[in-house]
Amino acid sequence: MSPGQDGVAAVVAGTRSLADWLVHLEGLHPRGQAGIQLGLERVLRVKQVLGQQQGCPLITVGGTNGKGSTCAYLEAIYRFAGYRVGCYTSPHLLEYNERVRVDGRAVADELLCTAFARVEAARQAAAGVALTYFEFGTLAALEVFDAEQVEVLILEVGLGGRLDAVNAYDADCAIVSSIALDHTDWLGLTRASIGFEKAGIFRAGKAALCADPDPPPSLLEHAQAVGADLQVLGRDFGYFGDHTQWTFWGRNGLRRGGLANPCLRGAAQLRNACAALATVDVLKQRLPVSMQAVRRGLIELDLPARFQVLPGRPAIILDVAHNPQAVAGLADGLGGMGFFATTIAVVGMLADKDLAGSLLPLAGKIDLWLMADLDGPRGASAAALAAVVEAAALGGRVECLPSAAQAFARSVKLAGENDRIAVFGSFYTVAAVMRSMQSGR
Repeated sequence: MSPGQDGVAAVVAGTRSLADWLVHLEGLHPRGQAGIQLGLERVLRVKQVLGQQQGCPLITVGGTNGKGSTCAYLEAIYRFAGYRVGCYTSPHLLEYNERVRVDGRAVADELLCTAFARVEAARQAAAGVALTYFEFGTLAALEVFDAEQVEVLILEVGLGGRLDAVNAYDADCAIVSSIALDHTDWLGLTRASIGFEKAGIFRAGKAALCADPDPPPSLLEHAQAVGADLQVLGRDFGYFGDHTQWTFWGRNGLRRGGLANPCLRGAAQLRNACAALATVDVLKQRLPVSMQAVRRGLIELDLPARFQVLPGRPAIILDVAHNPQAVAGLADGLGGMGFFATTIAVVGMLADKDLAGSLLPLAGKIDLWLMADLDGPRGASAAALAAVVEAAALGGRVECLPSAAQAFARSVKLAGENDRIAVFGSFYTVAAVMRSMQSGR
């Protein structure tokens, strides 16, 4: 960064709080659909002014579902192996700082503010290019990681892959965790179109992993076209085992056996863990990892709201599932929990999601639906969600509430100690419920 940019950064960093910066980022949005505008031109221009260079191995994680879990496994494994790990994920639940972690801890406001100031100075030097909220945050995260001298970088794709801001950085190993229908307004209406977009993170001569055992041909064809070293779950790596332990297998006869089941619940977690272990294998020359680090990384991590069952009674399950594939996983998880007298669902969703497809996996499994309005231009109304339950004959009674917090309060009032409450549908829904629990309301 030039001295002039450093000067601007110092001035701005000293005059804006993190809350101020986030308001500033919101105001820079190009006015596309809901403030989203895909493309790499803007972020690459500012990245060049910043002079950002990749100084350590970089792992990019994309996919429809399972991105956050895969990042969490990798982050934990490499931390327990003794590396200084930078991890960038989105969205956050309660605080923006959750998106930018060093050694498993959210970074301090001061680090983020300094990074935001550097990006703002570079943005102005690049003719005031109008970065999106996510683009600005991505550039700032890389500034933080450079300042903190991390030894391995893990970046989660925000939307799609090919045109996502994270794809401005070249991955040494790129992972696609799963491919399903979501964000169809931006990525297309078919698995083929979505698979192509997600495969855009693959690089020539670099490892490309797909943890979806049935990827569309578009992903396979793109990997071949760019010359990526593609490995697919079930073909090049995989797992076998039972309810107590499992074995990972990979190329060249690799076996890692006697592994405890991942601490994150759900059938999909073995696929996500497999992707993490396959990554460890392909990067082992640059980043050696012990079996002890692998074992600890699979069972000693904290990732809220991925089929998170809170202690106590009634049972409360928090899950950010918000599309058909993810809710199907939630339904499977509920089915494996044993008997509960009554199941209450607290649901709030964004209107641009597949509402009917997302609720269908829970047909006949919910006794009471408590539908919540979500604020903002993208929020679906409780009435719209209730209409889906009625039209699809999903079963159970339905009530509509003006907010997720009020819906959750209603669920707690109605639930007995032998019942359970499942909160899902959106990060916003789960975050609102978490805040209400923290405040005691």
